[in-house]
Amino acid sequence: MPVEGVRRPAWAEISASAIAHNVGVIKTLLGDTKLCAVVKANGYGHGAQLTAKAVLAGGADSLAVAIVDEGIELRGSGISAPILLLAEIPPDTILDALTHSLTLTVGSLAGAHAAVASAEKLGGIHRVHLKIDTGMHRMGVDPSEVDQVVDVLLSSATIDLEGIYTHFSVADGSSGESRAFTRHQIDLFDEVLAALSARGVRPRIVHLANSAGALGYPQARRTMARVGLALYGYLPEGWLSSELEARGLFLMPALSLHAQVVAVRHLEAGERPSYGRNRALTKPAYVATVPFGYADGYPRRLFEAGAQVLINKQRYPLAGTVTMDQLLIDCGDDEVRPGDDVVLLGRQGDEAISAEEWARLGETITWEILCGIGARVPRVLVD
Repeated sequence: MPVEGVRRPAWAEISASAIAHNVGVIKTLLGDTKLCAVVKANGYGHGAQLTAKAVLAGGADSLAVAIVDEGIELRGSGISAPILLLAEIPPDTILDALTHSLTLTVGSLAGAHAAVASAEKLGGIHRVHLKIDTGMHRMGVDPSEVDQVVDVLLSSATIDLEGIYTHFSVADGSSGESRAFTRHQIDLFDEVLAALSARGVRPRIVHLANSAGALGYPQARRTMARVGLALYGYLPEGWLSSELEARGLFLMPALSLHAQVVAVRHLEAGERPSYGRNRALTKPAYVATVPFGYADGYPRRLFEAGAQVLINKQRYPLAGTVTMDQLLIDCGDDEVRPGDDVVLLGRQGDEAISAEEWARLGETITWEILCGIGARVPRVLVD
């Protein structure tokens, strides 16, 4: 297991109250639709066990993960809620998944045969969700092959075809083309549902919507929605805030990144701190060392992009290239001291730095920023 850096002054704070707030917002939006909280990728960087327990305490109905090991970790922490595997897994891992009461995704004819074989070997009854490829083209059964796959699953008394779903590829897109394609995905999925219903196959759980689908496409809120990013306090795209704002609702970022100054040097103008000596100080300055680097999830590209940190409620730029374990901060004339608190992501006083700001500066997406926070950064549950 990765070692957490509990003996150095750098950590992530996860707000239980913010997660509970976000769960409440999404449940208000969903109405009678059940909420499946996506906690894959170490809870989007927030800590899988911590986050899973927080979303369930906040009212989520079930969980979803990407790989078997993530599900087993949650079971090992005492979580008994339904856990859906969001991808078809290799045949040699199915027994492990079923033994830990993980709900399988089947996305191919071969996957259906493998699921049946393992379920019959183990005995009992095991939940399966059928994934339909409506245009993402990453995983899932082609609509033309659904009947064959369903026939295999229904041939075994050990399989409970509990759910059916698809995944949107551009539900966050605001263009006419993106919106039209998302509606096409919904229509194609509904055609599959209708064809199955005609032969008497009606899975109890039907789900299409991810965060963007849940926010932007009310017609996609079926019996369940799989929500990830929004639970952690961020919108996939700004335009998706319209329904929230109309109801007076808002999301709260659940994660903040903190550290403390560990060293301070006063350098003359012209000095070039850090690897590469890439930027000269334009005037004499106090330069603070902060124990957080790219190995912890602070992207190197943020230096050239002009990223800042918060110290004593003020914004300060980086003084040099991001290193593996440390940042150097140009504090100008302000005499900061070892032990001063540093906020890398989050709020300090009236100033705030968000994962969206990092994503914009780094020309990437909020998901990558959050999921990139290193395993050695301790996650601490607060409030």
